[in-house]
Amino acid sequence: MKQLIRRLSRVADSSNYTLLRADSAASQRCHHRRRRAESFRLAAAAKIRRSSAVVPEGHVPIYVGDEMERFVVCAELLNHPVFVKLLNESAQEYGYEQKGVLRLPCRVFVFERVLDALRLGLDARDVAELVNFSPEEFS
Repeated sequence: MKQLIRRLSRVADSSNYTLLRADSAASQRCHHRRRRAESFRLAAAAKIRRSSAVVPEGHVPIYVGDEMERFVVCAELLNHPVFVKLLNESAQEYGYEQKGVLRLPCRVFVFERVLDALRLGLDARDVAELVNFSPEEFS
């Protein structure tokens, strides 16, 4: 029950997070900020509703760690340098012939911290340190 309450509180607080991508126009930032906040709310809600197989448009289901915990993340996040690195590790560990949902060889706790850091708008180098990547790779 405590886990459910923590997850629900994350959903409620997600509207306060900044953009992951910087845009030049202030109006575009507002629009993208609302859209990004909504995508994180959807991702958190999708994580809670594990029994639901429906993935919202523009999102990707991912199994993380040995526990195979299911996350639904915005597809735009897959372009982030840390996600690219995680995807490369996934290809090395599981190969390109994976069937079904994408798997990431990362601890669930670490993956949750990466998502939190991205929501807060931390630099790619700072996020890289969470997953023990060399920050120089993200210069």
